[in-house]
Amino acid sequence: LTTVLVPIVLAASWRDKEHDPAGTNSYFALMLVLEALAIGVFAATDVFTFYVLFEATLIPIYFLIGGHGTGQRSYAAVKFLVYNLVGGLLMLASVVGLYVLSTQQGGATFLHADLMGLEMSQTTERLLFLGFFIAFAIKAPLWPFHTWLPDAAGSATPGTSVLMVSVIDKIGTFGMIRWCLELFPGASEWASPVVLVLAVISILYGALLAIGQDDLRRLIALTSVSHFGFIIMGIFAFTSVSMTGSVLYMFNHGLSTAVLFLVAGMMISRRGSARISDFGGVQKVAPVLSGVLLVGGLSSLSLPGLAPFVSEFLVLAGTFTRSIPIATAATLGIVLAAVYILLMYQRTMTGPLNEGTAGFTDLTRREVGSLTPALVLIIGLG
Repeated sequence: LTTVLVPIVLAASWRDKEHDPAGTNSYFALMLVLEALAIGVFAATDVFTFYVLFEATLIPIYFLIGGHGTGQRSYAAVKFLVYNLVGGLLMLASVVGLYVLSTQQGGATFLHADLMGLEMSQTTERLLFLGFFIAFAIKAPLWPFHTWLPDAAGSATPGTSVLMVSVIDKIGTFGMIRWCLELFPGASEWASPVVLVLAVISILYGALLAIGQDDLRRLIALTSVSHFGFIIMGIFAFTSVSMTGSVLYMFNHGLSTAVLFLVAGMMISRRGSARISDFGGVQKVAPVLSGVLLVGGLSSLSLPGLAPFVSEFLVLAGTFTRSIPIATAATLGIVLAAVYILLMYQRTMTGPLNEGTAGFTDLTRREVGSLTPALVLIIGLG
């Protein structure tokens, strides 16, 4: 996913820096550094390397938001950094705890394969699990640790938002599977009832906030809070079907969210505003842009025939075998998704033109070309 999205983001982000030629080099350099760190995190086979790279990803994102963002970018960058540093400190305590345990059992190690065989008491396992889980829940972001995301996405450039939400936040859900479930299976099972409830709250709360949101970037960020709820629910339902759905969901969500953020950025750069109420009638003057936004929106609400539908179906099907009340409540998120996506599309693309949208230009060939790979995957994988 990382290597698929980064070229798309780079191709689509040239227009973001047209007003700031001096910052172009640092902007794209930070994105490439972030890509390298993300690949390292996903490939790490020992917990120390994972932790170091996990924390290192904060640096380029902080500068991408604080140095190249808009609006309250300094506040958003600091809030992002503080939230994630707190989670990182908790994880560090658990990493040290694992190392001490391995030393006591005759072989000091950070290797994942060796740590899986450690013997620990129930209390120790649960405490170490919480250190990892809270760090991943902040990154994911799971309710109630999600509040940094709307501010960060609302101030970041579209390209930064794509990499932050579609790639870096996936480190949280990846970490839950790779480290929480495999190193602390007993504690993961112990925590699963609470985590499932938090996941459902994320699904519904994120969707409800998105419905009432007037800022296009914050709306997309809040939809991601809802989507991450589905992913985490599938992980902690502990069925093979739901787990398969969650892994697939991580990839598919990255594609649909990338399209939404990038198209939103193209709309904002043309209109000069992120307020949904400032748009209207865009499909009359920019039919291609309108069509691409529709595909991205329909994939976000998991329309059958598009990639996210398969993953969301598997998550719900697997969760129903674990807990019917949890899965039933989560199903309401599908209805709410249709409301916030179709309402957003109606308010921005349909209706009469206004002074700000009358001169809207359609997508250029470069913009269409940069979005095409993601659109092909969304339709093809569906």
